[in-house]
Amino acid sequence: MPSTSNGPLDGIRVLDLSTVVMGPLATQIFGDLGADVITVEDPKGTLSRVMTAGPVPQLSGIALNLLRNKRNVVLDLKDTGGREQLLGIAATVDVLVTNLRPGTLERLRLSYDYVREVRPDIVFCQAQGYPSDSPAADAPAYDDVIQAGSGIPDAFRRQTGTPVLVPTLVADKVSGLTIAYAVMAALFERERTGEGQRVEVPMIDVMTAFTLVEHAGAATAVPPQGPPGYARILNPERRPQRTSDGWINVLAYTRQNYDDLFHEAGRPDLVGDERTASARSRIAHADSLYRDVSESLASRTTAEWLEFCARSAIPASTLPTLEELVDALPEDDHPRAGRYKVIPQPVRFSRHTGRTVHRHAALSGEHNDEVMAEVAAWPDRTNEEIR
Repeated sequence: MPSTSNGPLDGIRVLDLSTVVMGPLATQIFGDLGADVITVEDPKGTLSRVMTAGPVPQLSGIALNLLRNKRNVVLDLKDTGGREQLLGIAATVDVLVTNLRPGTLERLRLSYDYVREVRPDIVFCQAQGYPSDSPAADAPAYDDVIQAGSGIPDAFRRQTGTPVLVPTLVADKVSGLTIAYAVMAALFERERTGEGQRVEVPMIDVMTAFTLVEHAGAATAVPPQGPPGYARILNPERRPQRTSDGWINVLAYTRQNYDDLFHEAGRPDLVGDERTASARSRIAHADSLYRDVSESLASRTTAEWLEFCARSAIPASTLPTLEELVDALPEDDHPRAGRYKVIPQPVRFSRHTGRTVHRHAALSGEHNDEVMAEVAAWPDRTNEEIR
């Protein structure tokens, strides 16, 4: 029988002291999974509320999903009263997530050492651009800068001759996912030991590790067995292919895939080609094989090739536009913003069913009174404990 709770994190309480995309994505995941997420927002507001157009001034298209399943409190943390209120909330939570820089946390007296005085077993996740013990600890860092420093533009340079950035907030989002798994690991350890801890997630470390999974390559060995960079991925021929009426992306991966595709395309001369004989050979000859596949696909329609690839177990995909992807999303009704598209929670649990959204994105300060009333009623708390 599926659980009637909101998800596997039901009963976990999270304080979200983060802005823009990285931290809010992590806490959106916690909220989607059933945690009670309380976002503390500066009186000036948060950037995600205005990053794109939206149906009402405080709710951009991004904010409608990024701020879902959270309650919102506005506090001025530079004010003594605001700091005390935040520590009051912190005393009631299991997790605190922040992307404030180390120096800022110290100036506000909200670093881990201060927070654990009011909640000793808290999981305190501190995410920023660079490691807190590095000379760049307090340097400003956004997705573009972290991408640049993580090797991604150099990978593009090796492929195309020009260093460019990925046209999505990949550093923010991969770092947000890293926050999510790191916090859940710390919660699992706390469940076994009763001990909380500080978890640090430096974006530059996250993205460097992300880039080098395959691109450290032959240079991983000491001494190096070759230059860094995974040749197949860096091949300039690795790209979607034209069909007779549009585009497709086909990835022949095995020798059988290649033989089936070349046979279907009327290229018997390429069936059994030595280049496809082994994985090493296919990687070594990726450029010419990509070209041969591309030329073969140009003779038929996208639909014809998709049908053939499905029948032959060859990986293939269409190239939907962003508009088509958004159009396919389910819809929901926001009490203030009206009808909107919901980006569904991308994982499914057999023990938990229900809607992705169980609390719509809140306006700034919408839950101040509600949350502070809960804090006042929280057991075993005195004002002295948060000073």
